[in-house]
Amino acid sequence: MPEVRLVGPNGEQVGIVSIGDALKLAQESDLDLVEVAATARPPVCKLMDYGKFKYESAMKAREARRNQAHTIIKEIKLRPKIDPHDYETKKGHVVRFLKAGDKVKVTIMFRGREQSRPELGFRLLQRLAEDVTELGFVESQPKQDGRNMIMVIGPHKKKAEAKAEKAAARAQRDGVTAGEESADDSAVDSAVEESAPRQ
Repeated sequence: MPEVRLVGPNGEQVGIVSIGDALKLAQESDLDLVEVAATARPPVCKLMDYGKFKYESAMKAREARRNQAHTIIKEIKLRPKIDPHDYETKKGHVVRFLKAGDKVKVTIMFRGREQSRPELGFRLLQRLAEDVTELGFVESQPKQDGRNMIMVIGPHKKKAEAKAEKAAARAQRDGVTAGEESADDSAVDSAVEESAPRQ
């Protein structure tokens, strides 16, 4: 009769037993006999509540998916002859996206005769890449795509790192605010005590 290596409900090693004995033990303890390592010789089986096992596995998978950071590609559109103030505004958006751990797709849109001067767009993209070099790197070099020129900038920081930093900064800020409030409260209390009439 085939044998299995049996593991108890709390992870304790029962030993190598026949399948019949393993099924009998499962029935006596009102649990299921679940094969956990089919390729092992002999196969490994565990006494467990199979419904609970499936539920816990599903919860672990859901938690892993929730913690997985999704990379988002943000897009910024520019014109080759952009106004300096507009450029600074757009650059600010790129900086914010990179700080948040997002990739940025920068698109230069050419119109009419501008298409005959692709070097204007190329220079603008190079300038932008140099301006944000501390936060990101050029992941995809500038390339012409019809009327547009496209470049992708990737962040140095991963999305999860950026989220963690943001949370830490928020916690520190809230802590400082709470500390300042308590200092203010104690100052108000002492002022009230001083102004109270003595009896």
